Amino acid sequence: MAITSANQLELLQTAEAVAREKMIDPVLVIEAMEESLARAAKSRYGADLDIRVSIDRKTGRARFTRVRTVVADDLIENEKAELTVAQAKPYLDDPQIGDTIVDEIPPVELGRIAAQSAKQVILQKVREAERDRQYEEFRDRAGTIINGVVKREEYGNVIVDVGRGEGVLRRNEKIGREAYRNGDRIRCYIKDVRREARGPQIFLSRTAPEFMAELFKMEVPEIYDGIIEIKAVARDPGSRAKIAVISYDSSIDPVGACVGMRGSRVQAVVNELQGEKIDIIPWNEDAATFLVNALQPAEVTKVVIDEDAERIEVVVPDEQLSLAIGRRGQNVRLASQLTGLDIDILTEEEESKRRQAEFEQRTRLFMDTLDLDEFFAQLLVSEGFTSLDEVAYVDMDELLVIDGVDDGTAGELQARARDYLEEQNKQALQKAKDMGVEDALVEFEGLTPQMLVALGEDGVKTLEDFATCADWELAGGWTTVDGQRVKDTGLLEAFEVSLEEAQNMVMTARVKLGWVSIEELEAQAAAESAADDDEDTDDEEVEG
Repeated sequence: MAITSANQLELLQTAEAVAREKMIDPVLVIEAMEESLARAAKSRYGADLDIRVSIDRKTGRARFTRVRTVVADDLIENEKAELTVAQAKPYLDDPQIGDTIVDEIPPVELGRIAAQSAKQVILQKVREAERDRQYEEFRDRAGTIINGVVKREEYGNVIVDVGRGEGVLRRNEKIGREAYRNGDRIRCYIKDVRREARGPQIFLSRTAPEFMAELFKMEVPEIYDGIIEIKAVARDPGSRAKIAVISYDSSIDPVGACVGMRGSRVQAVVNELQGEKIDIIPWNEDAATFLVNALQPAEVTKVVIDEDAERIEVVVPDEQLSLAIGRRGQNVRLASQLTGLDIDILTEEEESKRRQAEFEQRTRLFMDTLDLDEFFAQLLVSEGFTSLDEVAYVDMDELLVIDGVDDGTAGELQARARDYLEEQNKQALQKAKDMGVEDALVEFEGLTPQMLVALGEDGVKTLEDFATCADWELAGGWTTVDGQRVKDTGLLEAFEVSLEEAQNMVMTARVKLGWVSIEELEAQAAAESAADDDEDTDDEEVEG
């Protein structure tokens, strides 16, 4: 097959037809043709030649050219595609390195093998262009709902025709035991779009919390308009879900708007989710109030929040325990997902027993250490004293408010507490030294003798050892492993050392050792503060 005037226009017509069919740019098809013709010409004239083909976008004429590049004498690697400055002088008036010499060569005759090869090149380029177009199209649609038609099912995974591509609904992304047949219409959430060698992979989901949020956005105009916002969603797909909403218009009830007239709006979502029961919860900025709402329909008597540990303790009436926990722990699990807190549920009876045990433990502490009778020790606990340090160093007036305590009694109580603490400190200090804790660490400001013992037991015996510790190693913290929050116990956590205090002590130790200067720390703090200010400014601009 020769590229002659008889079929020059056919190139353009073929390019247009392929581009329309595959919905890609015709220029990409023409470039693929140019590359395929160039490969065919190389097989005819020699693979070492730099042969290029350009197709006129108006006439369809294919122009074949040989290109040679001027390079330095010692850099020639391919004598058929490169030449020196001296060799280029017959062709150029003033040749310079990097110049090119372009000679037109006769068009090639495409034999059967060459034509087949050219066809493969064009098809490959067209496929790549089609994949790129699909990826760009669906990448922008990630995070939205798409309607499709079931094509087939493979090993539990459903292959969905989504128009210009195929999506995969994996077995674990289906609701319950959903089963589909070829031709069934299906609505899914585009969870992820990835570029892979075999083409863009579109991963669909019907179990993602975002799927429910998008369904509500479709059914509730106020959510679409931004008057109502979905703050959090927690799902047990196919069984039950909780969704937290807030209204930015005081005249609109967010829960009522999501439920709709006679439940029409929420029922439309329920039907799409195979009968999944949905609790619509009013969101509240106060964590305790929000949790009380999230645990509905159970009633909550008391809420205690530990913000550092991101845990929350909920007390419910005895008869409400099973309702608060829910079937197989479903209610409390969904409430935990919704609030982002670990929740411990206690009955009023369990909490009462625990408080009684703490009361008895503190009473025994004061009886044993201060040589008090049970009644007097109970008085101290009832007034809110929880440790010997509080008794020893509290203002005298706080002891005098206790019935039967005068100046002499208060002074004696504090003297006994201080004597006991001093003896404990003395013994702890000696124990630390016996373990090999060095004087530099003993004299370090902020560390008590009991802290020194705790550090020594863990092998931290020198100031250098202490300076290499991370703040969380001292104060403790929480990390997430496989989706579960795991507690990291700090060496000084029992002494209520905060993360900030631990960081300050470690930095002070490093300054003492000369590892870092105060100026460097101040510069670092200033830089971090400036970065925080920039982030706040950006947030304000976005909100504006």
